[in-house]
Amino acid sequence: MAKFILIAVFMVVLIANFASSEVPASSGVVVGSSNPKEEGNKLAMVQEEEDMDGGFSSLDGMLQWAIGHSDPGVLKERSEVAQRMSPEELNKRQTELKELMEKLKMPSDAQLMLIAVNDLDNSSLPLEHHLRALEELLVLVEHIDNAIDLQKLGGFSVLIRILNHSEPEIRTAAAWVLGKASQNNPIVQKQVLELGALTMLMKMMKSHTMEEAVKALFAISALIRNNMNGQSLFYQEAGDTMLQEVLSNSNLDIRLHKKSLFLIADLAESQLENENTAEVSFFNNRLLLKAIADSMASSDLDLTEKALYAIKNILLLRSTEVQLFKDFCKLNEVLERTRQQLNDHREEYAMDVESLRKEVNLTFLQKLNKVTQAAL
Repeated sequence: MAKFILIAVFMVVLIANFASSEVPASSGVVVGSSNPKEEGNKLAMVQEEEDMDGGFSSLDGMLQWAIGHSDPGVLKERSEVAQRMSPEELNKRQTELKELMEKLKMPSDAQLMLIAVNDLDNSSLPLEHHLRALEELLVLVEHIDNAIDLQKLGGFSVLIRILNHSEPEIRTAAAWVLGKASQNNPIVQKQVLELGALTMLMKMMKSHTMEEAVKALFAISALIRNNMNGQSLFYQEAGDTMLQEVLSNSNLDIRLHKKSLFLIADLAESQLENENTAEVSFFNNRLLLKAIADSMASSDLDLTEKALYAIKNILLLRSTEVQLFKDFCKLNEVLERTRQQLNDHREEYAMDVESLRKEVNLTFLQKLNKVTQAAL
């Protein structure tokens, strides 16, 4: 705090002594002036639209903060001492003050993102630098405005390009950043989709590196959630086949199974909420439906619950061919086996999953009954 009191004191004195040369005629106290960035500079374009985070953007900002957080009596006493300084001493103090401000001033989020993007774009830097840049972006893009600004800095183009990087660690981290930036952010979703990221992320699902596949699926889900254009593209790119292959492969990380089931449930719910949208064949892919039903056989209750939610939402769709669930998926038998399996669990969570199983079973029987009645 003492440093900031001194800052306030010396700035008041400097302003009084150099008002003619350093204080503009406009209201407010400003020492010195900042030169605007050249037109077209990426960073300036972002900073024009945001309040700078971290540090002080000007001497005026530092002055206002220092005065506001100083004791008036102490400030007056030290001001009187400072006023007795010679011009040479004041000039020295002014130089020291500017140096101190530079040390105290922290870079803005926009500046940090630009540094990270430039590092990623520099292929001559070692792998460690690229990974550190991606780690920094992962934190920064959690703020929705930062995620939007990243496009203005050329960040998404760079991130999508390095999805083809030779190192799986880089591809994994890039997918993670894209997913974080796209979460609940329709502006970013649109930007990333237009740059062709979805197709590349879907190809990454075939990676032999499990973490890469997990982060790719995370990014895919974030990119198309509540985004009808993204979902349409996902369907066109055979998203049903991609998910069916994941669910049918018991050797894959269980996280991939859970994320796949969650995505399917979310897509079905989105279809329900947009009744005017033409329903797609995605939800009548019998191999996919069977893979979902078979997932209930897992001893992992969380996986069973996610499979039940997916089936429940699909059954609620008008176009669902319930006979596929009955004849091909043997859903009635699967639901009964799941009931018996849940009875072996004593925890409260199992009771919640059983309640969901009963709800799915009722929905299934009601829909099956409607089809049977209509056939008579």
